[in-house]
Amino acid sequence: MRIAIIGADGQLGTDLVSALKGQDVVPLFWPEFDVTRAEAAAEVLSRNRPDTVINTAAFHRVDECEDRADQAFAVNAIAVRDLSRTCRTIGAVLVHFSTDYVFDGEKRKPYLEDDRPGPLSVYAASKLAGEHFVRAYAERAFVIRTCGLFGKTGCLEKRRNFIGTMLYLASSRRDPIRVVNDQFVTPTSTVELAARVAELIKTDAYGLYHMTAEGSCSWSEFARAIFELSGGDPSVVVPVDSASFGAKAKRPAYSVLENARMKTIGLTPFSYWRDALSAFLRDSTLDK
Repeated sequence: MRIAIIGADGQLGTDLVSALKGQDVVPLFWPEFDVTRAEAAAEVLSRNRPDTVINTAAFHRVDECEDRADQAFAVNAIAVRDLSRTCRTIGAVLVHFSTDYVFDGEKRKPYLEDDRPGPLSVYAASKLAGEHFVRAYAERAFVIRTCGLFGKTGCLEKRRNFIGTMLYLASSRRDPIRVVNDQFVTPTSTVELAARVAELIKTDAYGLYHMTAEGSCSWSEFARAIFELSGGDPSVVVPVDSASFGAKAKRPAYSVLENARMKTIGLTPFSYWRDALSAFLRDSTLDK
């Protein structure tokens, strides 16, 4: 199987390349491959003729999206529409990633794939629009909603995920670290997500999937766990409410997802989030 991975050097893309080792992987990197340049992107994909296209590209700086709505929709929606059309033309399966933020958080128990979305921000609306474009234009596709991703490529020195940010703050300042305690999520390992995607694309069970670790926590609970499991001091974390940050974009108070559909088709279950975090921190230490 020939698989094109858009964003192959990113946090999720890097682990997808590893999980798909042994396949004929075509790695595509920004800015050489820019999903917003529809004709150029279509030409590259048409020339390589992949059986499957995995799109990890996204504009996901949630607060920036409020001020840069045009760019958010260009990357997260319009480019996805164009990719869907291209995949249909060349006969490729499209794998596209969406977000837990498509929900408004009012349900207060894990969201199923058929629950009604209610986006609260420009980012969330743009990602939901991308989902609709995939369904409208792609002949065969997997849309995967996930949450709170962490992986080696996005961590530590690059500080592109929550774990990296927490460890950096703890090592570079003496002040307490303020973390919200009224937003509940499921931190998810990109290693595990990539492994499940590698299983999923071997099937023809196309459609919408929720794929996250098991369990849930607040962001402040996640932060405390990072320090507990890495040998740090969890008391540096000070829980605060969301209003204290005055963020531009509104986040759902509860965006935990239930992996209902992947369980029905028999994919390998995800680990509990704290176990996945422990494995991540252990492996990161061994790599040093």
